[in-house]
Amino acid sequence: MVRKHIRPKGPQRGNATLRTILLLFTGSLLVLVLLAGFFTSYSFFRNYVSDQLAGHARDGATAIGLSLSNAIDARDPVASSSVIDAVFDSGRYLSISYLDHHGNEVAGRSMGLQEARVPPWFLFVVDLPLQVARAEVVRGWNRLGTVEVVSHPGRAYEDLWRISLWLILSTLLIGGVGLVVLYLLLRRTLKPLNALEKQAKALGNRDFRQRVTVRSTRELNLVTEAMNQMADDLGQLFEGQAKLIQHLRKVNNEDPVTGLDSRSAFDQRLKVEVESEEKSAPGALMLLHLAGFADYNQAYGREEADRLLVRVAGMVREFAGQHSGAFAGRRTGAEFAIFVPGVMPADADVWCRELVSSVDGIYADLASPMDTAVHAGLTRTREGQGVRDLLAAADEALRVAQSSDETGCHVADGGKDGFHNLETWRVIINQAIREKSLSLWLQPMVRENQDEPVYHQVFSRIVNPEGSLKAGIFVPMAERFGLIADIDRLLIERVLRRLANAPARPLAVSLGSASVASDEFRQDVVAMLRTAGPEVKNLWVGISEQTIHHHRTAVGLLVKALGRLGVPVLVDRFGVGGVPFSYLRNLRFQALRIDNSFIHDIDTHEDNRFYLESVVSIAHSRGVKVFATGVETAAEYSVLCKLGIDGAMGYHLGRPYAADNHSIGDQ
Repeated sequence: MVRKHIRPKGPQRGNATLRTILLLFTGSLLVLVLLAGFFTSYSFFRNYVSDQLAGHARDGATAIGLSLSNAIDARDPVASSSVIDAVFDSGRYLSISYLDHHGNEVAGRSMGLQEARVPPWFLFVVDLPLQVARAEVVRGWNRLGTVEVVSHPGRAYEDLWRISLWLILSTLLIGGVGLVVLYLLLRRTLKPLNALEKQAKALGNRDFRQRVTVRSTRELNLVTEAMNQMADDLGQLFEGQAKLIQHLRKVNNEDPVTGLDSRSAFDQRLKVEVESEEKSAPGALMLLHLAGFADYNQAYGREEADRLLVRVAGMVREFAGQHSGAFAGRRTGAEFAIFVPGVMPADADVWCRELVSSVDGIYADLASPMDTAVHAGLTRTREGQGVRDLLAAADEALRVAQSSDETGCHVADGGKDGFHNLETWRVIINQAIREKSLSLWLQPMVRENQDEPVYHQVFSRIVNPEGSLKAGIFVPMAERFGLIADIDRLLIERVLRRLANAPARPLAVSLGSASVASDEFRQDVVAMLRTAGPEVKNLWVGISEQTIHHHRTAVGLLVKALGRLGVPVLVDRFGVGGVPFSYLRNLRFQALRIDNSFIHDIDTHEDNRFYLESVVSIAHSRGVKVFATGVETAAEYSVLCKLGIDGAMGYHLGRPYAADNHSIGDQ
């Protein structure tokens, strides 16, 4: 059973970081300590100034009392007033009063607090207590009266104001420097946490390359070492799983000697190309046979015979690589099969003879002095023709070629061509691009127990007076003429327009290999998607595995650009490209779409079922979805559902329909 991963719906919000919490707590504690120190110092200085003010008043009262008692006649108001005026004019007193026995003022002076050079609010806040100092005025044994003195608090307020300013400035300075030092210390100490967070996110995205190199405290260093070790272990685990998948693919679908497709794998792919309604297209099947190979094997031994097959297979593989969409396989012994889509019979005849001549040169050199020959049978596809009839026609053509002892290629009787010639195709495709006469056909990618499709796969068709031309027919021609980028550009333009009208209905498009390899196309498409708005997140872009293999750098640039725009990307025709599965470590794909050839008769094909089960398990462990195409029967779909597939598409689940004539919701 495939384990499903539950992901959070969105990033967590409102959670404070550890650094913030420590900074707030420690900073608050520092501020509280400084404030406590400030108020303690302020209270001490306020009490000190108040005591100084009271002492000054007592000293003044005592001095005036003695002056009135001894120096002058205190009973004379004029003399008493002169003494008080002399003292008061020093400006150090707020009031001086000389009172008789009955409390009546004999002489006195007073003034307000306006002379204090401090803000008015400071006077209100500080509010120093005005203590009255008293002294007795006596003459001999006679008590003449009482002197009451209040010192002027102006200087006290000014001194306290200066002290308060210095306390505030020193508190702010110490607090500011302390907070900055605390911030820098926490930043340096907790710096590995930022790297650990990035590493954790990378692991969540199944990227095991992220490493933490920042050193800090002993505890954090132990955590970073453990995380790095875990990332290494997971990376090695994935690498091992990827190698296992690659090995399974080779065992199930590759010939163990030549590395070409095995007979069953070739026949499955050929069936998809020939019999699928969307893919059926003009093409040519070539069967190539080395005559006298059994004698060569007996004369030179099995190892030399295998070396010969490997060299011939290399030439066959090179030939297939020169033609877009072509694929090759080894059928039996020294017989090879090659299918080239979108090729005219005349061109196929020329290419076949060139390949036969090249193979014959190698075979004759290695087998000398034995007599050797290379024979080939060539036949083209026809409308309504099944894969069995196509193989039978190619076998018959090969037998005709083998009737001669000389190397040669025989082309089966084509009868009526049934397809346009090259120049006509060029005119049709150029006219379609110029007039934008491209129609969209949609096929749903469905998921079990889900009403709405995951997305709709978009197929393009050219509107022609003779009828609607399927993509499988004109795309190989467009790739041959170098026009596929214009077709894909027009397709994306039409798809974006449809997404703008129905943004909640995801669509998927597949790009041609030449389009992906073009820098100009990539820049144009990224610009189109950037200006399209948020609905581009509902557009799936498919890139074939063979394109990834041949244009790794261009694919990487395109995938990263699409990732920045939030456009999901899937690997199309997964399994037939022969690419090591490890590319998922370096490129962020959101899904794999298994090639039809692996889905055909999967209910009875144990090897393909085991292979697909392994792919689903590893892909899901990296957060990558797995889709299947070419589902033709209920039995196939039942097996796929049990394997935990994320979506499936095929005639059993829904046939393609014209987007312009139906709404997506109708399906």
